[in-house]
Amino acid sequence: MSEQIQQLINNLIQIEHVSTTLYLAMSNYMNKLNYKGMGTWLRLQSEEERVHMLKLMDYLVDRGGTVEVKAIPAQLSEFGSPLDTFQKVLEHEQFVTSSYRQAYDYVNKVNDPQTLVIIQEFLKEQIDEVAQSQTIVDRLKLAQNNPAALLIVDQELGKRGAAGVGATPPAG
Repeated sequence: MSEQIQQLINNLIQIEHVSTTLYLAMSNYMNKLNYKGMGTWLRLQSEEERVHMLKLMDYLVDRGGTVEVKAIPAQLSEFGSPLDTFQKVLEHEQFVTSSYRQAYDYVNKVNDPQTLVIIQEFLKEQIDEVAQSQTIVDRLKLAQNNPAALLIVDQELGKRGAAGVGATPPAG
């Protein structure tokens, strides 16, 4: 494995590590505001990002690379309204998608088919990540800070299954 590919994977590990702590901080904030369903959704999202991080770490080790666990920035403790919070989730997922697209382009250019396969897996998953985030943002916009509507969205998000299983909010 080239040094450049190793660095690229370590950068993706860092992104997933930051994602884990970001969503955990958001989860705690939503729980503090008594949006327990949103807090649950975000906690499970944090766990899912941790699984992604570990998968990338395992891949790097299996290919003979060295994992570099870097310091992560401190996360905020407040994120605004539920809509503000989930808009930040959507923006972050779009950033993650862009990072994986750039990684894909580079890995394709240098012709590393093994790394290309794992990057493709993550890119495919990002379709769902962005779609889920967009759906939640759209529903929160529809709720327009109406307490009853926000509680319905909160209850719906609280039905999410562990580590992404059943993670897609019901259509409606």
